[in-house]
Amino acid sequence: MLTRIRGSRLIDPSRSVAGIKSDAANGDVENYDGMDRGDLWFEEGMIIAAPTDGRAADREIDAGGCITMAGGIDLHTHIGGGKVTLARMLLRDQMPPWREAGGGDFRSPGECDFLPSSKLTASRYLDMGYTTCLEPAVMPCNARSAHAEMADVNGVDCGGYCLLGNDDVLLQLIAENSPQEIINAYVAWMVTATRCIAVKVVNPGGISAFKYNVRSFDVDTPHPENGVTPGRIIRTLCRAVYEIGLAHPLHVHCSNLGVPGNIASTIATIEAADGFPIHITHAQFHCYGTEGPYQFSSAASQLVEAMQKHPNVTIDVGQIQFGQTVTISADSMHQYENSGHAKPRKSVLVDVECEAGCGVVPFRYRRREFVHSLQWAIGLELFLMIDDPSRVFLTTDHPNGGPFTAYPHLLGLLSNRSLRETALAEIHADAAASSSLAGIAREYSLDEIATMTRSAPAKILGLADRGSLAAGCVADVVVYEQQNSAEKMFAVPKLVFKSGQLIRRDGEVIANGETPDAASVPKQDRTLAAAIPNFDDLVSQERIADFRSRYGRVGTFAMDRLWISRDEMEDVLGNRLQGTGIRDCETPAKTEVAS
Repeated sequence: MLTRIRGSRLIDPSRSVAGIKSDAANGDVENYDGMDRGDLWFEEGMIIAAPTDGRAADREIDAGGCITMAGGIDLHTHIGGGKVTLARMLLRDQMPPWREAGGGDFRSPGECDFLPSSKLTASRYLDMGYTTCLEPAVMPCNARSAHAEMADVNGVDCGGYCLLGNDDVLLQLIAENSPQEIINAYVAWMVTATRCIAVKVVNPGGISAFKYNVRSFDVDTPHPENGVTPGRIIRTLCRAVYEIGLAHPLHVHCSNLGVPGNIASTIATIEAADGFPIHITHAQFHCYGTEGPYQFSSAASQLVEAMQKHPNVTIDVGQIQFGQTVTISADSMHQYENSGHAKPRKSVLVDVECEAGCGVVPFRYRRREFVHSLQWAIGLELFLMIDDPSRVFLTTDHPNGGPFTAYPHLLGLLSNRSLRETALAEIHADAAASSSLAGIAREYSLDEIATMTRSAPAKILGLADRGSLAAGCVADVVVYEQQNSAEKMFAVPKLVFKSGQLIRRDGEVIANGETPDAASVPKQDRTLAAAIPNFDDLVSQERIADFRSRYGRVGTFAMDRLWISRDEMEDVLGNRLQGTGIRDCETPAKTEVAS
């Protein structure tokens, strides 16, 4: 169906489109591509240039008074895998309907605000206009489970980050001073075997050290068994990720999460990258000083200064929201430490196949608690103090800082200083006084919001076919009715299109994308996986044999069982693979994932 969205204001920072006039009308003939900037055309699931053959649209939508953006991209949200399942099991009695205890609310547990079911997770993302989500912690031995759960996030394209940096094989290779080419081959094999798009490291080496009864582990601390330091792990993995061609930098959960004074560890982590691209995730939790009477202070300005000094660094924030949630993390060392703060008082800690760990700790952020209030302020400081919106990304580290459904509210706070000042007056007075938030006048523009939530995530992930309204991109398109309140505008889009199909209108679900017969609707969801170039040359059979032997000595099953074939992904797990995620990649449709 040829569709034309007419008369809206197109917001696409990747093409510098922020209005309804064409480049030609503005006198910029050189950059004019013949497309009316107020109109957007798409057909067969893809955005196209305006037809030049005189064809009329089969469906024409008057979007005057609206803005149009590409579908949102969340690059860090915990939506699949064993940790999510454990959290649901642990907190079953905290979820509806038991939570209401006879109050007449008979909602299912899957409708929990902070830990919804996979199906409802997808629905809530689509309700806001988000069409692509990335699960940031896929353990190789649990990758099948993670992909199976993400397959149930219906209507949203997903991908995962392969969790390395605490697995015995990699630590052995680093300890033995193995050539970088060997490390690169191991990383490439693991990413491809698990059908992931990027690499993440959590508390580098610290999860492994925790199993040797270590309870504190900093960037320069040698591992008790093999002597490898977190700094060396970071340096080695940053280089490997870059050299095998992955677009997304090493995704780093730093040492000493949540510990006062951890800004020193965070800056040491940045310096350990040796200039290679590095992404610091949920940076708010790694941005604390020790000043003041509470010995807990904001170090946002220090992190911003470090980012100015190191242009290779990007972050996502991990903004907290007040209320009940649950923290789920592979960082068993710090989840063990945090278990004493659990609300309600129960937790789960798991060691997993010597690859990583898992900790589930329920938690309630309280508006009148000094530490929680300052955490809230620190996150907003980071958003507002980092000038370049392509280097800071909107996340709550769902569900760790709070549910992703808080995004419209956060965008409202970032785009309206008056609203921020009102919220600041409601938190702990000492936290408000010690924060620099009140003195920040900046307000995000629509263009900056689109950069942070659309074009920049697409670029840093190597997703050449999304995050933009350019011809050739997937027709994931969101139309918002322009309002004075950014929070209200982004909470309920006027129209949401997924791969060209209309799936939401004014917050209401359009069943089966306007197609009455569900069987006639092809599965549009994709699993975004890295298509590593020259994989067979990089990962020789000789190297695989060595990895297999090493894995067999420390694992409880054969390494080959980690490999998820294309047929298994598509026919068993129900995920349609799309090769992408490579630096300066071609259009993903032209790339192939190893079978």
